[in-house]
Amino acid sequence: MNGLRLKLERELEIRNFSKQTIKSYIYSVDKFMEFSKDKGLNEDIVKIYTQKKLKDKNPASVRRDLFAIKFFFDKVLKQKINVPNPKKYLSLPDILTIDEMRKLIEITSNVKHRLIIKLLYGCGLRVSEIVVLKKENINFEEGLIKIILSKGKKDRFVKIPLSIIKELKNYCEIEKSKILFPSSRGGKLTKDTIQKIVQNSAKKAGVKKRVYPHLLRHSFATHLLEQGTDLRVIQKLLGHSSIKTTQIYTQISQASIKQVKSPLDNL
Repeated sequence: MNGLRLKLERELEIRNFSKQTIKSYIYSVDKFMEFSKDKGLNEDIVKIYTQKKLKDKNPASVRRDLFAIKFFFDKVLKQKINVPNPKKYLSLPDILTIDEMRKLIEITSNVKHRLIIKLLYGCGLRVSEIVVLKKENINFEEGLIKIILSKGKKDRFVKIPLSIIKELKNYCEIEKSKILFPSSRGGKLTKDTIQKIVQNSAKKAGVKKRVYPHLLRHSFATHLLEQGTDLRVIQKLLGHSSIKTTQIYTQISQASIKQVKSPLDNL
């Protein structure tokens, strides 16, 4: 398997896949190879493996594994396999309300932690974008933050919320590191650390929903949509390659539903 793994890694790297994607693909293929040992490498064994995984894991997870396995067969083994992707369930996230976001921010006394939460929500940033953000990426004159090589390998700009410009400026003047949010050891914060920061603030604020960093990004997009922002603009701010990805927020938003007048009210 070592030789095949190296070939897989090479095929992923020459396509400039992210380190996280490469790690994920190799992990998925390794698990499949463990299962298929002495059983052969063919379409039938992939179907058997997929059927078994669907009994233990959610469809979205199995779909991700299958993408990696199909890539492995196509690019490394040079075999075409016809295995349908499991139908995924559309599970909508439980968006935070404006009031819940306000409580989350107000309860956070640590300046760095509060700014992290404000940027996750106020700019719709991913955790992976927050951890690598540098002070040089912030242009206070233009009121913009440049997100470098984010997901999809595309740079983009987001607007600095007017309400945090002064606070962010003061923080940048005090923080000596080139990284905007360094760890106490001088390196970058980990995704787990940011997860804990958000969860701790949510707990202190008394928010009963399951709160995680990406939920703040979901909330940002949903609240923009509800205040009338064009979907194409939201797509650009989020850095989505396809408008279809952004369209999920039309299903999450409850604004149009709340405006419906029930025929019962006409009686």
